[in-house]
Amino acid sequence: MSVTTAPEEAAGSSRREAWGRGGRRVVGIARRVPFTATVVVAMVVAGLVTGAFWSPLSVRPEAIDLAYGPPALLAGHVWTLVSGALLAGSPALYILTLGLFALAVGWVELRCGTRRTALVTIAFQLAAVLLTTALVLALAATPWVWAGRLAGDLDTGFSAGMFAALAMGAATLHAPWRLRLRLILVGVALVGLLFLGGLADVEHTLALVLALPLARRLAGPTAAPAPVTMHAGRREWRLVAAVGLVVIAAIRVITLVVPVVGPLGDTASDSSVIETVISVVISLLLAEGLRRGRRPAWVVSLLLGVFYALVGLVVIVAVIWGQATGQMDQIELVGLAVFVPNAILWTALLVWLVVGRAAFKVPSRRALRRRGAHGPAVGPKAARVALHTHGGSTISWMTTWPENRYLATGHGVLAYRVHAGVAVALGDPVVAPTELGTALTDFGALAERSGWVPCLFSTTSAVADAARAQGWRALQVAEDTLIDLDGLEFKGKAWQAVRSAFNKADKSGIEHHMVHLSEEPRAVVAQVRAISEEWVGDKGLPEMGFTLGGVEEALDSEVRTGLAIDAEGTVHGVTSWLPVYGPDREIAGWTLDVMRRRNEGFRAVVEYLIASACLTFQAEGARFVSLSGAPLARSERDPEAREPVLDRLLDQLGALLEPYYGFCSLHQFKAKFRPRHEPMYLVYRDEGDLPRVGLGIGRAYLPDASVRELLALTRT
Repeated sequence: MSVTTAPEEAAGSSRREAWGRGGRRVVGIARRVPFTATVVVAMVVAGLVTGAFWSPLSVRPEAIDLAYGPPALLAGHVWTLVSGALLAGSPALYILTLGLFALAVGWVELRCGTRRTALVTIAFQLAAVLLTTALVLALAATPWVWAGRLAGDLDTGFSAGMFAALAMGAATLHAPWRLRLRLILVGVALVGLLFLGGLADVEHTLALVLALPLARRLAGPTAAPAPVTMHAGRREWRLVAAVGLVVIAAIRVITLVVPVVGPLGDTASDSSVIETVISVVISLLLAEGLRRGRRPAWVVSLLLGVFYALVGLVVIVAVIWGQATGQMDQIELVGLAVFVPNAILWTALLVWLVVGRAAFKVPSRRALRRRGAHGPAVGPKAARVALHTHGGSTISWMTTWPENRYLATGHGVLAYRVHAGVAVALGDPVVAPTELGTALTDFGALAERSGWVPCLFSTTSAVADAARAQGWRALQVAEDTLIDLDGLEFKGKAWQAVRSAFNKADKSGIEHHMVHLSEEPRAVVAQVRAISEEWVGDKGLPEMGFTLGGVEEALDSEVRTGLAIDAEGTVHGVTSWLPVYGPDREIAGWTLDVMRRRNEGFRAVVEYLIASACLTFQAEGARFVSLSGAPLARSERDPEAREPVLDRLLDQLGALLEPYYGFCSLHQFKAKFRPRHEPMYLVYRDEGDLPRVGLGIGRAYLPDASVRELLALTRT
């Protein structure tokens, strides 16, 4: 007779409660994903009944009665399309298959619904298996050894349907995760097909070929809003290129350590361990350079891509020539299995690097600092020195951004960019007020020598007046929105929206932190990047630049960043603030640049961030805050600065870009802070320059947009 003590009874009761909670949780999940749960249960039952959980199915003689593939279907075993989908070839694969299917298809079912997920998974599984069988049997009639081998193979698993379901699920994601998931799916299928070449790899590839073009239609109302054109942000171009290079390096190591027989033969190569290590190290260094957007890494990777593409082409030509001359009995060649797949991957990377070339123009800041330490101030550093000395306008800090070119004039600089043969100066020349005329003269002379059309964009009234005195023209193109901080209090009915934002933040446990982003922990910076990429990715056009900065610009040590962070460390919104210098390095105010919020965050987080920043800067002694001018958005126009042709052109450009970048909406949003307005001007020489000036300004904001993308935009 045993005696149960009270502590033992309590422990037993606690365990039963824990098991009960776990069971209820599993039941709750199963109810939310009934299709996935049903298939998983069917897989478990099938594994128990057939013994596939403990005995490899692939080595059994009865495999042809359970697994699908060319032999089974030729024998009339149509039921294997169902039985094979619920089995795996070995116990280890069974566990992996169960886990992947439950996670992947369960996630898709939660996003797309049970009916859609079930139809897509089953239909594309059947289609991929049947098409693979037909393709393999057709190729088996040729001398291709690989196809002849596959014609006698069998396969199991629901993986082709899973790939199709994930392709549909990707269509429900917002950027950048939509592109990333699609690239992962294509990468896994392509690498498997090139280097392994089993029936499953062919099925995965065909499933994606069928599903990806139809993904948005398959997802139906659950699909995320589609941009007019597909375009990745600058950082996404860099990240994908770097990951692609790492994958290529990893494949080289794997094929050296574990050679396999793929579609093109044995992947074993004559490369030594030392050669492989050197190659991998170079690839990793280049990948890091591509991740940072460095131009030298882009050039070297481009040359390597051309080299490997040519090597692959030579090998293919050799195969074709050997077949034509009868010197080869079958499609095989020493090194073919290594050279051609590598050439295909390098060619894909080469195309990515060429198309996204604008993302790899980041100069080395270390090199700039080193040059500046051993000589006169040049480039962005020259702009900083001039700003600290003379001060500037509310957007003058943008002259320090590395994409600019610089003209030394007087005791300062003028920053500009060249697009479509137009030299577009950014804001006011950073010079002493008495040297504005000299700066304009020098800029005009530079343009004449270079064959460019000169103009200055978003200048102040002082520059517009100085330009008119020299015979230039000036047109108002935007309004600077300024909040005077002296005596600012968010009291009264007019500030109700701002006070509501403060109250909402307090209730949500969100606090405002004014920081230097470059000094924040990596976890915080990563959240800021994620918020920014989410905002950029779904615009349907490339990330805009010129007078609009991003996270890279916010990482500058002189830029301040406002963060809305809750008690768990989650960043709900971010603003970045550019210093507005007066003479002798005095900071007179701050200009808003980045203004983004998490999609899941509370809607008033931006109002909360701006109002909190105003109070912070007010306490520090700043005189004003600029909410910056929304490009191409104007509420009032200077009656002395009218040009009907360019007026209409800029209005039309602003209207076209409004659905994607919301300039007018942004302008209206800023009105709730009751700012005063200062006009911002476009300065140009004469009416004959207007068509090219309009094109140059458009290219300055969208330097990466192709003509096709701009035409697609205008058609909407």
